[in-house]
Amino acid sequence: MHIFPKERTLRVAVVKNILDANTRIAQENRKLFDTHGLTVINLMSSPGAGKTTLLEQMGARFEGELKIGVIEGDIQTSLDAERVAAAGLEAVQIETDGACHLDANMVQNALSGLNLDTLDLVVVENVGNLVCPAEFKIGEDCKVMMLSVTEGDDKPYKYPLMFKESNVLLISKVDLLPYLHCDIEKIKEAARSINPDLIIFEISAYSGQGLDDWHSWIQEQTAKK
Repeated sequence: MHIFPKERTLRVAVVKNILDANTRIAQENRKLFDTHGLTVINLMSSPGAGKTTLLEQMGARFEGELKIGVIEGDIQTSLDAERVAAAGLEAVQIETDGACHLDANMVQNALSGLNLDTLDLVVVENVGNLVCPAEFKIGEDCKVMMLSVTEGDDKPYKYPLMFKESNVLLISKVDLLPYLHCDIEKIKEAARSINPDLIIFEISAYSGQGLDDWHSWIQEQTAKK
């Protein structure tokens, strides 16, 4: 039997209550998304991995084919929302003012800024962080994490929860591999040791490598709805 100090017990209870409340709101979000026939992706990565550039490419690829809405999460500024809007995507910005992730309540409040009746796909570009976003459900159909090869091949071991919780891993900026000491096979091996069901795409938004496979996967997911 473990006896914890009262202060620690209280702190654990508060965290549990927060996560339980988040799960309830995430379920409400999911029902709303399903009602509108929306596919929803929670896109997560560390800062600078290439999430916004990927969305710009998706805007160009799916123009006239899929209507995509984006919820942008940043600690400050609307720079990313402005970029994806310029790429033809419907965008709404959430400034977390210091919070290191988006939760279900933030996403729910942002939905009024999107016309859900006209959309096929909603991508939530989460705050750049490899830790907290993995813990909070937002009502998504799948979690997609992006890892740039510039971050090194040890990240699955350092941030295992992100790899465990994700459905898809996008290994980005692979066009830079000739200039880096990064073993992409080590990334894949480590990631699949944590999550054997992980779907992995090797991509470069700059050169276009691997984007056809990623776009085909997107089409498959939206067709299900």
